[in-house]
Amino acid sequence: MADSTLVRLGSIAERRWGLVTTAQAEDAGVSRKQLSRMASAGALERVAQGVYRMAGAPPQDHEAIYATWLALGGAIAPRTGASVASIVAAGITAAIIHDVGDYFLDGFDFMVPARKGTRLAGVRLRIRRLTRDEVIPVDGLPTLTVERTIADLVELGTDLSLVAGAVRDAVRADKLVAPGRLASYLDPIAAQRRSDGISLANDLFELAGVSPEGGP
Repeated sequence: MADSTLVRLGSIAERRWGLVTTAQAEDAGVSRKQLSRMASAGALERVAQGVYRMAGAPPQDHEAIYATWLALGGAIAPRTGASVASIVAAGITAAIIHDVGDYFLDGFDFMVPARKGTRLAGVRLRIRRLTRDEVIPVDGLPTLTVERTIADLVELGTDLSLVAGAVRDAVRADKLVAPGRLASYLDPIAAQRRSDGISLANDLFELAGVSPEGGP
């Protein structure tokens, strides 16, 4: 195989966790047949549908999430009119990326700005137009902010004791930096319970045994 082919693929993979997709490779002039041959020769390792890891690149902790995001076209999808990534990790997927809460990965949850189909197993795509304040890159992956993630978990009906665990981890790791914004995200959810976002946020902090300022 030509060294130039490896160089082209390597320049793509080094920007995205050592991974490259068939679409990205084709844009760089590397065919699917070439990718298949490289995988057979050990230069690439297939990690998901249409996603390969370069030989020598160490597997990442959240490789399955990264590979799914890439397989969905996350690296090449145009940004929204609000200049937000078109595919954003959400729900438990986002909590795992932020390393808050005691969750295990039993699927992949992403938010998209408009209807998008996929044949990937275990992937849920929820339509939501996000603002720039709601999204943050975590190790290169567009992800709901910690505050928005916590509100999203509540909105999804996650057991509040589990959400409180995420709140506790976030506060202790100084990752929950905007408690006021958390309350605002919780407002529409709390309204359905005849409450308000501040009260619901305080309930979560109390359940978590921490204060928004980071103390017990």
